[in-house]
Amino acid sequence: MSIQEQYASKLVSADTAAAVVKSGDWVDYGWCVGTPYAVDKALAKRLPELHDVKFRGGVLMRRPAVYDIENPAEHMCWNSWHMSGIERKALKEGFGYFSPMRYAELPRFYRDPNMPKPDVAIIQTTPMDEHGYFNFGPQPSHLAAVCAAAKVVIVETNVNQPYCQGGFENAIHISDVDMIVEGENEAAPELPAGGAASEVDRKVAELIVNEIPNGACLQLGIGGMPNAVGSMIAESDLGDFGVHTEMYVDGFVDLYNAGKITCAKKNIDKGRETFAFAAGTKKLYDHLHNNPGVMAAPVNYTNDPYIIGSIDNFMSINNAVDMDLFGQVNAESSGTHQISGTGGQLDFVLGAYLSKGGKSFICMSSTFTPKGGQMQSRIRPTLTNGSIATDPRTAVMYLVTEYGIVNVKGLATWQRAEAIISIAHPDFRDQLIAEAEKMGIWRRSNKR
Repeated sequence: MSIQEQYASKLVSADTAAAVVKSGDWVDYGWCVGTPYAVDKALAKRLPELHDVKFRGGVLMRRPAVYDIENPAEHMCWNSWHMSGIERKALKEGFGYFSPMRYAELPRFYRDPNMPKPDVAIIQTTPMDEHGYFNFGPQPSHLAAVCAAAKVVIVETNVNQPYCQGGFENAIHISDVDMIVEGENEAAPELPAGGAASEVDRKVAELIVNEIPNGACLQLGIGGMPNAVGSMIAESDLGDFGVHTEMYVDGFVDLYNAGKITCAKKNIDKGRETFAFAAGTKKLYDHLHNNPGVMAAPVNYTNDPYIIGSIDNFMSINNAVDMDLFGQVNAESSGTHQISGTGGQLDFVLGAYLSKGGKSFICMSSTFTPKGGQMQSRIRPTLTNGSIATDPRTAVMYLVTEYGIVNVKGLATWQRAEAIISIAHPDFRDQLIAEAEKMGIWRRSNKR
């Protein structure tokens, strides 16, 4: 059959597509801005008839309709590879769970014969092009691996999904699709760019920017501090930057529009900004749409530490929740309460150190004040009971707060304790020294 004949034979209603899902199925629900709309609503109508449907997804940008059925925990559970605020609510409501992973490995999970395969994959894409391909939009991530593993592949098309050019695994051909649903063409959900950087953000950003050379290749995490670094770079005399990142955010668009990004110095993918998924404002989606200067690629490529390490002067900039005096970094939980996930932070910490001239920066404010409580230090003697060590002490390089920047690579435990305490809030340093002494990682000679 021709491409158009195949299309006509596979075109179904959202209700017909939803009818494929059975009790006990594993259902992959796309990723980030690629979560389905029409099939989601149709499946929510059917879900009360089913039980033990296991959904998988992550970085949700809107609350799915399947969350809002009566007594969802009796019929389904949501398994997140990386939690957003929406998914944290599912956890609190008793039907959400977290699936730990290092993001670079995610496609392999689906290709591993010992892992549970999706019974159904329901993914939002662009409309089919003249060659029979449905583009994954700004989230190739692991979706090619999901589709290859799934027993049934359903694509829901959306004319408002940005078309993202790629290197590979950024689209699926109609011959590999079982059902097509023409969606409701909702606008891509937006991630607010955030407010103005705080004074703490700017102090941290200034310390980091001083360490970045011209022509460096950048990876920025999400959050106020990485955004402040991007803004400060845009205002600086630095330039000729490359981009190779897991998540593409508005900060990169601002840098591009300021003339700071050329990708001319990259060892690989020269001239192209490379990313695994993207979320931001309409400005970002417009920048990505059919732009030959950007490259949407699978996450096992973007986050491979050896690929990252092959790019000279690689700069990785990410946030943390807290850290301890041993140099362990928690970037994903508050005690046992999951906030987000490891994601690609560890991938880029490892990869940046492999890069010639590369540096990884983990940044955070030195303190926080809980609502109605007293100021607390984010630098702790040991991580809070139950908190996750996102980055082990053996991997971290630069740690940054508004009080300074330290490189802990190669330092003994007492040297690490001294360095980390030096960037703690002054109000907590004596207490941290006392705790370091109790743990046997403090030398009196430090105080001479």
